Amino acid sequence: MAKEHSDDSKKTPEEARERIWELAEKIDICMFTTWDGERQRSRPLSARVKREEHAIYFLVDVEGSKNHEIEQFPWVSLAWADNSNWKYVVVEGKALLSNDRAKITDLWGDMDRAWWDDENDPSIRLITVIPEDAELWDSPSKLVATAKMAFAAVTGAAPKLGDNAEVKL
Repeated sequence: MAKEHSDDSKKTPEEARERIWELAEKIDICMFTTWDGERQRSRPLSARVKREEHAIYFLVDVEGSKNHEIEQFPWVSLAWADNSNWKYVVVEGKALLSNDRAKITDLWGDMDRAWWDDENDPSIRLITVIPEDAELWDSPSKLVATAKMAFAAVTGAAPKLGDNAEVKL
């Protein structure tokens, strides 16, 4: 079980959990990382974040190495980055590949037409990730972080750039 802490953080574990879900949904595209038995492999995917279901969904094509990797090694890592505002989230959990047509239809959006004609395309598959652990880096803003780094450089003190929290989801 992951320990819960909030080094230099003003957020409670519940506030950190809420912020993790919020940022993951807002940022949308994450780096989805799998393991192939020898190496990690990452690729950008659009996340359908559903806190009320305690799940993160991805529509993917039936082809692709990630599908085989998930079937062999279901533990995955998801990383979201809002570089312009210095906000970052990493979630780890188990992934399941399925052909759940009802859920695929439920999650279907207009942007998915870039890859498939419609939600009935038989090549669409669903990846469901059930999050277990997460970490958050949440700076107030790039401007504030830059000012804190400049102050730290002048004073020699380590900068406190915002909240960092590791929690069990």
